Amino acid sequence: MQGMPDMDHSQMDHSQMDHSQMDHSTMSHMHHEESIEFSPGSGTAWAPQSSPENMWMTSWRGWQLMAHTNVIVGFNHQGGPRGVGKAQSQNWLMLMQHRKLGSGTIEFREMFSAEPLTTPHPGFPELFQTGETYHGQPLVDHQHPHDLFMELSARYVVPLTEKLQLSLYGAPAGEPALGPVAFMHRPSASETPDAPISHHVQDSAHISYGVITTGLIYDRLKIEGSAFNGREPDESRYNFDFGSLDSFSGRVQYAPTRDWALQYSYGHLRHPEALEPGNINRQTASVMYNRAIANGNWATSLIWGRNFKTDLNTVQNSYLLESTVNFAMKNYLFTRLELVDKDELFPFGGGPTGQDSFRIGEYTFGGVRDLVQNSAGNFGVGAQVTFYSKPSVLNPYYGNHPVSYELFIRYRAPKMKMKM
Repeated sequence: MQGMPDMDHSQMDHSQMDHSQMDHSTMSHMHHEESIEFSPGSGTAWAPQSSPENMWMTSWRGWQLMAHTNVIVGFNHQGGPRGVGKAQSQNWLMLMQHRKLGSGTIEFREMFSAEPLTTPHPGFPELFQTGETYHGQPLVDHQHPHDLFMELSARYVVPLTEKLQLSLYGAPAGEPALGPVAFMHRPSASETPDAPISHHVQDSAHISYGVITTGLIYDRLKIEGSAFNGREPDESRYNFDFGSLDSFSGRVQYAPTRDWALQYSYGHLRHPEALEPGNINRQTASVMYNRAIANGNWATSLIWGRNFKTDLNTVQNSYLLESTVNFAMKNYLFTRLELVDKDELFPFGGGPTGQDSFRIGEYTFGGVRDLVQNSAGNFGVGAQVTFYSKPSVLNPYYGNHPVSYELFIRYRAPKMKMKM
């Protein structure tokens, strides 16, 4: 899923507009006239302004109303001795409302997930994935489900001068100014069902129960800071895990053109993991590129993340390259390539003697074909296969050459198309 576009549509009658036929000049005018941040993304993060949008839109009494949904149902087979095969569903629903308020624009977002009901126990199978807990034990080789409440936020953006804007963001459940656009919102990750195994070194703070962010936007440059609750959500996926706003972060973002978005961020997270002692200092940097092509789109992201675990005095680095190309309208090819340092694969011991951290490579390739594309949504079928690299000392635990695959169907909101 991608974030909703931050635009001022107050002068447009959406009841008379066919968004599936919206042309490029109309979209350019909408972006030029907006009074809220000009780029789609997640939280207050920016993706390239040219990124395609999948949503339903309408207007009501001065409010611009938007909705997006993404539902993936499939079979997930993870290879090797520690792999399993299970049916599963990743899913989310996002709602958004905004309007003019005074000289600025107010925006509300609500994002929900039914994954607490659709995740196999103990989580989505995923080799070498780590982070959070299940039944009081660290999750290993599984991805945790998202909470029911993924985002409940309000944002107000007000112009101070012709080019300078002030942005205020508050959320009982939301995303601080830390990391790139969260993986489920990135255009480059729009087709793969899985979270990156680098998730907890790059963008895992995208659900924080208590966030306050303020920033200044000058033309295409944004500087912002957050105070937030840095602890990961607990195993109860239906409640609010409020805590002190004792973590902080800062981020610089730059969008030189409609097709590029760059960011660097730094954050201090207090006790993010329930069962791992200590704090984490996190750095991330990312470059996102998007380009509209004839009858399609090409999106690519390059991301680096680093965790410094202060109590353990250890460092984890992660590197990610992912790309998705949409061609001939209905076809998608995608890849995700990762290198990640993992030191949580054996939380109870029993691993290779004298070694705790391992450099893991994960290489995913896949495709999706939309069978239906209309105003009710896009319905597609897809598949992906994943290969790995790892130190040979892990062969007794993961096998020499594990291979994983997934088969899935995907439903989501229709794309707002731009004519070339």
